[in-house]
Amino acid sequence: MTRARLTMLMLALSLITPTARAAGTGAPPVVVARAVEVSFPLTVQALGNARANESVEIRPRISQTVTAIRFDEGQDVAAGDVLVELENAEALAAVAEAKAALADAESKFQRGQELFRLELASAAELEQLEARRDADRAGLAAADARLAETVVRAPFAGRTGLRRVSLGSLVGPTTVITTLDDTDPVKVDFDVPETAIARVAVGLPVEARSAAWPDTVFHGAVMSIDTRIDRVSRTLTVRALVPNPRGLLRPGMFLTVELLRRDVTALVVPEEALVPEQSRQFVLVVGDDGTVERREVTLGRRRPGQVEIVRGLAAGERVVVEGTQKARPGQPVEVVGEAEVRP
Repeated sequence: MTRARLTMLMLALSLITPTARAAGTGAPPVVVARAVEVSFPLTVQALGNARANESVEIRPRISQTVTAIRFDEGQDVAAGDVLVELENAEALAAVAEAKAALADAESKFQRGQELFRLELASAAELEQLEARRDADRAGLAAADARLAETVVRAPFAGRTGLRRVSLGSLVGPTTVITTLDDTDPVKVDFDVPETAIARVAVGLPVEARSAAWPDTVFHGAVMSIDTRIDRVSRTLTVRALVPNPRGLLRPGMFLTVELLRRDVTALVVPEEALVPEQSRQFVLVVGDDGTVERREVTLGRRRPGQVEIVRGLAAGERVVVEGTQKARPGQPVEVVGEAEVRP
């Protein structure tokens, strides 16, 4: 063999790719990537609805005529403020009658005590006078309660809604006089997917946006988490509390909510490593001896190019990302490259 031909042969051998050399050994060439733990902030976007922190329809407890209206529509009121006064002539008369009866009973009881001290009255007679006095005290308390029902008060601090009655209106327990909402803060209810439940916790920050105020971001925090998962949507309802000092948010508003948690890590692999089979997901794990193991995994969240592995894989294990169609479980492969999983 001439020197020129030998040189050409050595040059040809040097140009043979690693893939080709691996093919010559009988083990299919693959590229692997290691499962690594990386920072994987939890970001959940959802659609939510604003609710008043406290909300009630103001109704009277008795049927009577409206004699005075003490609030304006959209007014901020304090707990206990008078909203409406009802006709109270009968209630006032009842109170006066009960006071007179109690005064008479008190007087008779005092005379009975004096007679009992002088042994001119029996203990049984004194007990009857005392019972009468106690009954009249209860009657006065009941009359005072009926009089109090002629005044409708705000049960908590908030803002009144539209007035729905007028002076002289006959109202009853089914009549809505107005509404009262405490809207600072507001509650925002939204649903998160089942896969995010383990990382959702009370106190996590949320950001809410409304189409009515596109340039404003409302900041709040998770207040509570429902105990049940919806069987159909496989989601869980989360409630956040959002300060609303300017009153921009109103009950019933449609909001876009973003839940963010930065201190979250996850075990991830490249999406190319997944081998789907119907509704199940598998990866091909390459052991230290180069043998392939087909393993089922449970997936979590995704982001471009990466997927979270919740169950079925340990950090540091190698999975096939190129050559999955040629690799066979239980058979050896030749690793010709390792892809880097970026944080």
